[in-house]
Parts: sequence; C-alpha cells; structure tokens
Amino acid sequence: MSLAVAVASDRSAASARLRECPDCGLLQRMPPLPRGAVARCPRCGAVLRRRRHDPAGRALALALTGLLLFAIAFFAPLMDVDVRGLSREMTLVGGPVALEQHGYWPLAVAVLVTTLGAPAARLLALAYVLALLRVDRPPRHLYAVFRWSEWLDRWAMLEVFLLGAFVAYTRLIAMARVEVGAAVYALGGLTLALAAADSALDHEAVWQGLEHKGIVAGRDPGEPAGTPFGCDSCGLVSRATHACPRCGAAARRRKPDSIVRAWSLLIAAALLYVPANTLPVMAYINLGRSQDATILGGVAELADEGMWPLAALVFFASITVPLLKITGLGWLLLTTRRGERRWLRGRTRLYRIVDSVGRWSMIDVFMISILTALVRMGRLVSVDPGPAAVAFCAVVVLTILAASSFDPRLMWDAAGHNRT
Repeated sequence: MSLAVAVASDRSAASARLRECPDCGLLQRMPPLPRGAVARCPRCGAVLRRRRHDPAGRALALALTGLLLFAIAFFAPLMDVDVRGLSREMTLVGGPVALEQHGYWPLAVAVLVTTLGAPAARLLALAYVLALLRVDRPPRHLYAVFRWSEWLDRWAMLEVFLLGAFVAYTRLIAMARVEVGAAVYALGGLTLALAAADSALDHEAVWQGLEHKGIVAGRDPGEPAGTPFGCDSCGLVSRATHACPRCGAAARRRKPDSIVRAWSLLIAAALLYVPANTLPVMAYINLGRSQDATILGGVAELADEGMWPLAALVFFASITVPLLKITGLGWLLLTTRRGERRWLRGRTRLYRIVDSVGRWSMIDVFMISILTALVRMGRLVSVDPGPAAVAFCAVVVLTILAASSFDPRLMWDAAGHNRT
C-alpha cells in the first residue's frame, strides 16, 4: 500500500510527525503508517518511509546470516586457474595484495574498502545496533554506530564485485582451466542477504527505537524562531543550531557549499574520463609478448567472441554510466544555477538515477584486480594493471562524491518552491 502524506498545513492528526522531503525540501506531516505502507512525497514522489511488519527482527537475522557468509567468503578460495600446468588460487584479499605489489596502492585501497572494509563494517554495525537495541539498557553510543552504518552503505559494493568476478571468469576460460571456489557461492548468498536486510529494515523505526530507549546524541538549545529542517542523516526535523539532537550529525539546512563542491568534483572526474578511456587499462603478457588493452577494446573483444550481452553490460557500466553521471549532474547544476522552474520532478528523478547507478562502473576495476591476482605466471602469461585503471577508479569515486555533495533540494529552492 502506498500513500502520499499530507502537507504541513494539515494538522488533523495530533500524532503526525513533521518530515522534510530529502529530495525536494517540502515540509509535511507524516501520519502514523499501518504496517506494510509506503509514504511518498506528494510533490516529487520520493519515498519518505516504508513501514515494515518486523522493522528490526528480520533485518537482524539477515545481518547475522550475512556475517556468517562473509566469514566463509573471506577464508574460502574465490577462483583457481590452471595455465599449462601452472596453477594459482586467490581469495578476496588476493586482488588488493596483487595490485599493491604492482605499485597500484590507490587501486588496492579502493578495492579493499569496497569489497571488504565497508561491507564487513556495515554488517557488524547493523547487527550490533539491532541486537543491543533489544536489551533493557543499551549503550549510549548506538546512535553513532547506526549513523555510520547508514553512511557505509554507499561504499559497500559486493554485488558489483560479484558481477566483476563473472566478467573476469569469462575472460579466464578463454586462456585457462578455471574452477570456481566456495567464496563465489558465499558471496552470492551474502549479496542476497544484504539486499533482503536492507529491504526488511525500517530505518525510521530504528531511530524511534533509539529515542524510546533514551539513546540520543543530546539536546541542542537551538533557537525558537526560524524554519525547521530535516537532518541529512536521520531525518529528524528540528531547529537545531549545532548538531541534530537525535543522531549528532552537524545541523545544516542544506549541504554546505553544495554547488561549488559538486562542480569541483565533477570537473575533476570529466578530466580523468579522457585518460581512463584512452590509456591502457591492463596489459596481457603471453609468451613474452605484451599487448595493451583499453576499456573499449575489452568491450570489442567480448563482442568478437560472441558475448554480446556481456559486452553490452560492460559498455553500459564502464562507458555509458560515467558519461551519464557527468553530463546529467552537470545539467542539474546548470539548471539550478539558472533557477530553472521547468521539469523539477523529472530532474529530481534524474538525480536519483545518477546517485544510484554510479557504483556499477566499478565492474572493470574489480575484474582487473581478479585477473591481476590470478594470471601471474611470469613471462609465460600474466595480466598487469594499466594507468587507466587508476584514472577510471578515480572517475567512479569522484562522480559518487559529486552526486552525494549535490543537494537536490536546491533545485526547488532556486525555483522558489521552498521558504529560505
């Protein structure tokens, strides 16, 4: 069941809670929702809350299941290859280690954080908060742990890594005998567990549970005058002047220097997009002969081998998505600067797309890390990362940061739809 909540002028429900839409800035009253209901902003269509039947219990069970699967994926072999009698086996840490040994430590850090650090930390934090929230006197730092677990979600990319492993597998079977390890199946289960946990979790219910347990960051004195605004982290509407009284995040009506920061990151990404697509992304060494490969060359190679669906997927994720993010976000910034009043709802939808698809461009980075770790047989046959891999990874990270720096509410502010 889906419903649009009433605007701020409708105060018929005494128990309704004020909420600011994170996408358009509309202040509105959110009435108590029945279980299974979805509240959407009546102005831009953003989902304000999904009320779950079991807001914490299912998510806790799935998070614990995810931790168990993560342990299996960490220790079990990912893949084993055999090339002319020479064999190599890798685990999840094999890719970052191999990249660091080649001198590509920034790439190694990016792969390590997105495939191990962020997913493990988020699972641990989520299980920790949901488990201790059930006790009578939980520790007071739970609000900070939950806030950080929410932030880590953007950087946990196990589902993208799994797809990158599939692309690497299709490359490997053409040159070697490949055996898929138990870690691949554990990662598949872990990806499903994480998706199910996110779907089962009612974030607002957790924050309200922390409030009911008396676990809040503190009470900011604030000022009685002024327009209330919603916290970027937990959604609480207040007039706080220093920090959100519920989660402790910095109190700010809009993201600071949003336009300037987004433009700076976007321009840097656009500049790096050129070397990322023209320089070699990796080099094949076969019987002493080295051959460079670009991202577009890899797509052409997959197409030549008859793998058209996979070639289309890699082309979309590695070529189209970064270009879409750069041009799309640039258009949003320009129209905001001009105070454009047209297509506000459509531009808000575009922002949601731009903000959500950027992570999938990491497919090529993960594929390179796997190939670098597995195909290391000296001058006989090897795969080495190229300089474009670092540039491309930087493009992905910079566009993600640019999208997160841009505040979509500014589009509606500039068009005169919100009180400032």
